[in-house]
Amino acid sequence: MGVILGLAIALGCILGSFMAMGGHVSVLMQPWEFVIILGAAFGTFIIANPFSVIKDTMKATLEAMKEAVPKQKDYLSLLGLLYALMREMRSKSRSEVEGHFDNPKESAIFQQYPTILKDDSITNFICDYCRLILVGNARPFEIEALMDEEIHTISQDALKSASALQTVADALPALGIVAAVLGVVKAMGHLNESPEVLGHYIGAALVGTFGGIFFAYAVFAPIASKIKLVRGKKTRIYTVIKQTLLAYMNGAMPQIALEYGRKTISAKDRPTIDVVEQEAISGQPSSKEAA
Repeated sequence: MGVILGLAIALGCILGSFMAMGGHVSVLMQPWEFVIILGAAFGTFIIANPFSVIKDTMKATLEAMKEAVPKQKDYLSLLGLLYALMREMRSKSRSEVEGHFDNPKESAIFQQYPTILKDDSITNFICDYCRLILVGNARPFEIEALMDEEIHTISQDALKSASALQTVADALPALGIVAAVLGVVKAMGHLNESPEVLGHYIGAALVGTFGGIFFAYAVFAPIASKIKLVRGKKTRIYTVIKQTLLAYMNGAMPQIALEYGRKTISAKDRPTIDVVEQEAISGQPSSKEAA
């Protein structure tokens, strides 16, 4: 919603001011200039990126437009799941607990938290490190180093789409010049026409420069920045898992380990201790999660 609102404000101010100065919006309607600019941008985007990044960029753009970031209820679900798993690992034998991590989709604990279970990346991250904790041979600082490396890799992969879009944004002003040059070339072929006709061709060419700059700084660059922000918040979940499990490995009780994870949540979305006790430590998912 914010992306659409921002674009509407930007276009409204630009076109409104242009009309207030006596300009005619119809002069800006040069579809082939925009085809040159956006077509070249899309083509170079395909050249520069593998299909996986292209596909992820479309997904990331939708996430940015919806601002699909974890909310407090998502963090409460995560903390509730981690608490239940730590209690299982603390009170039961390895053979009794391993089934939860070997096949989480069949686990009664994971099934209570469907929003976490449907995200394979988060589910696998939790299961992998809980298995290492069960084995008991790895030391906490070794697990921490491994977690940091994996979180770094996950973050880098998540931000590839933002980097790809930013590259397109950086190239668009030059592509606008390409469209403008082609328009000037077309105008040069009509030098024998009247000044009014020639002025129309030159104006159409300049629309190419306008289009390239507008799409770069008012569309693609802001979307790339929004993707970076949204994806950064989504990968923050892994840090919450990391701090919680490391605290548990270092001997903290499950309730105390949750506090380590809770403190890594941004202040805006961080649930209070009382809310965590009621909805996570109680062993029951929140009403929103259950719904």
